[in-house]
Amino acid sequence: MGGFWEKRVKEDTKERRSKHFLNFIKSIRTWQLILVIIPVIFMSATFLRFDHLKMNELKTAVLEADAAGEDENGELKEGETAKTQEEITADITEKMKTLKTFTESHTVINFIDKNGTSELVFGTSSFYLEHQYNRLALAALTKAQELAATITDDNPNGNVYAYANSVCRPQAIRYGWAWNSAQFISCMTGEISKFPAADYVTSQITASIPSTSLFRYDFASPIWSPTLSGFFILFSILLIIIIVIRIFTWILLRIALLFLK
Repeated sequence: MGGFWEKRVKEDTKERRSKHFLNFIKSIRTWQLILVIIPVIFMSATFLRFDHLKMNELKTAVLEADAAGEDENGELKEGETAKTQEEITADITEKMKTLKTFTESHTVINFIDKNGTSELVFGTSSFYLEHQYNRLALAALTKAQELAATITDDNPNGNVYAYANSVCRPQAIRYGWAWNSAQFISCMTGEISKFPAADYVTSQITASIPSTSLFRYDFASPIWSPTLSGFFILFSILLIIIIVIRIFTWILLRIALLFLK
């Protein structure tokens, strides 16, 4: 018997709390909700901005790790120590993991220019590890130099790698190409491929140089995430729905009153 009354009391308490909450919601005026939603939307935009800036910071760290102490011309910066390929790859991998984890756990809004128009995307937008690609491509060319030396007897030009270097180096000096730039690498592979005796060398270079698509990344973020910005966005949407329902109900009541007169 005591258990029955205790259950009944709990149900009555829940019912009274529900009615009290509904009465509280009804007592709030629409204009008050509009006043509340303004700072809520502002806070949502602020936290979204913070997430965007953090993503950019982590993305910049990845691109700096990719550059590995090189300047825009591909030369080692003053005071910097050259890193091994293994050290560079490990550093890039660590920073890429941090960027990926953050982007996939936060709502990151990004605006990119596409065909002259701004397009909204959720995530980092596409970025390219140019220096990492160039380093691996240059390593393939250097390896080809050794391979080219084995076919000098069949090639009237002698070492085709040395010949290609004699053609491309002056162009690199003239146009300001870096030793590991895409332009210099493209020039070298193009010159080497001109000689039939270098077909084997060219095929080896092609096999050694990875596809550029492997160095292009684009991490996507969720449309909503359980973060500060996500909860403020959710609260904003809830308030907007309540305001719209109230305004729509008020309009319907006004129309109904006009017909009743």
